[in-house]
Amino acid sequence: MRSLDAEAMCRVYGASAEVTEMLKSLAKKTKSHGWWHAYSDSIPDGFALYIGLEEAASSLQWFQSDVVPGLFQTPDYARNIISSHNGKWSDEELDRRVTLRLARQPLLARTTARPTISVVLAETILRRPVGGPAVMGEQLLHLAAAAELDNVSMRVMPFGAGMNHGLVTGPFILFRFPGDTDREPPVVHVENFSGDLYLDKPDEIDNYSTAFQRIWTAALDEKTSVAWIRQAGKDFLDEATRG
Repeated sequence: MRSLDAEAMCRVYGASAEVTEMLKSLAKKTKSHGWWHAYSDSIPDGFALYIGLEEAASSLQWFQSDVVPGLFQTPDYARNIISSHNGKWSDEELDRRVTLRLARQPLLARTTARPTISVVLAETILRRPVGGPAVMGEQLLHLAAAAELDNVSMRVMPFGAGMNHGLVTGPFILFRFPGDTDREPPVVHVENFSGDLYLDKPDEIDNYSTAFQRIWTAALDEKTSVAWIRQAGKDFLDEATRG
């Protein structure tokens, strides 16, 4: 992504001056050439900025309470999630949007500047049969395999945890970037039905950083979490076989 591209993208999507300068700085360092520009006709409003942040980040701290994060989705699961956004898309347009989502996933295993990812998933995600038992079973086994990557740490927030900080914050991602934090400060992304919100003020970053640590501590440990995810996947596949 070129510096001029970053500036134009931020201007279109109304990013703050701080986020704009940070992305311009990162654009000068990264070897990424904005592969997502080829999908500009299928990228939702504001999402190009999100992909730029995701590509440039050195670490992601992620809490999700609704669906499996896009970086870990299987094609069938992604298709079901994306099609729920708009039932009027043609098969061709739906294919293109699924391809875009899957094209983000190589960053998990890229050989240079691979980010570290810490993610907490609400147990709800493991129990909701998106696409039916077979699709969900394959998705959860794929998720469990991704959790074994050396740069991925994954935990599950069980129902039994009761009231926890994730119920207060809702889903969010805290991006951190390589280099000087004064020039490339962290950014929080919050997604809701009305659109995307990007936060970069120091007090906002501190609040979400503290919230993530509380959520992380309240969740099951990684070993137990992966076992839960894998067992839930097997249970769904057993259900699909019986059905």
